[in-house]
Amino acid sequence: MNSPAMVASSTPAAPGFWRRARAHRGFTIGGVLTLALLLSAALSYLWTPHPVYEIDMEARLLPPGARHWLGTDPFGRDVVSLLLVGARASILVGVIAVGIGLVFGAALGLLASARRGWVEELIMRVADFGFAFPAILSAIMLTAVYGPGIVNAIIAIGIYGIPAFARITRAAANAVWSRDYVQAARTSGKGAWAITWQHVLPNIAAVLIVQATIRFAVAILAEAALSYLGLGTQPPQPSWGRMLAEAQTLMFDAPLLAVWPGLAIALSVLGLNLLGDGLRDVLDPRLQGSR
Repeated sequence: MNSPAMVASSTPAAPGFWRRARAHRGFTIGGVLTLALLLSAALSYLWTPHPVYEIDMEARLLPPGARHWLGTDPFGRDVVSLLLVGARASILVGVIAVGIGLVFGAALGLLASARRGWVEELIMRVADFGFAFPAILSAIMLTAVYGPGIVNAIIAIGIYGIPAFARITRAAANAVWSRDYVQAARTSGKGAWAITWQHVLPNIAAVLIVQATIRFAVAILAEAALSYLGLGTQPPQPSWGRMLAEAQTLMFDAPLLAVWPGLAIALSVLGLNLLGDGLRDVLDPRLQGSR
């Protein structure tokens, strides 16, 4: 039998959720910016102003105009087209990397909370050790062995997210394990894994959703940084990070080439952070009332 707390936290689509969401300015702005990111990537599969891989040296470094709305890069490629297609890499890396961190991190956090004792201590110490290897350092190590590429970037960013998800899951799960209805379930003879699946996981789902949204923003930043260093998305696939790297040598000739991908990264990260903070407030009416 589901507890009232579990029902409340596992039904974010209730009318109260959408009423609070519409009234939350940060959630609304973040949702609009995140939706714009998703629509840009989706649109790139159907249409771009110009062929994204078309090189036209006669049109190189053109300023914004009627034909090329945001100008062209050193190879004569349309900047708008590059930005639209570059959104694909950011979303691809974000979704898969966050998925890796969420699945493995949440599993470890739930295991630590359910078993306690030396199992919990071991998992948390391994998580602490994992924080010593940020995504860029992990990508450098993977690159040294397997070569640069988007797959290695995804793996590196995903591994970096596991300790964060493990710690947050364990802390949230420990709070649920102390609730009266969980104690009642244990008294009735339910095992640790049944309680974890039926009571703990549904009650911490909102926390994991919020964390996944925020980690998505971190993944986009990490992908841009890795591509900027030449360790992420490889040519000819467009990437916002590599667009910044290519623009740095042209800051005096075409400074806007660095502005557009930088603005795309900033708005995407801002939108996801606002959306994550908004979700945290909206999913917890107590926080919403205190704003």
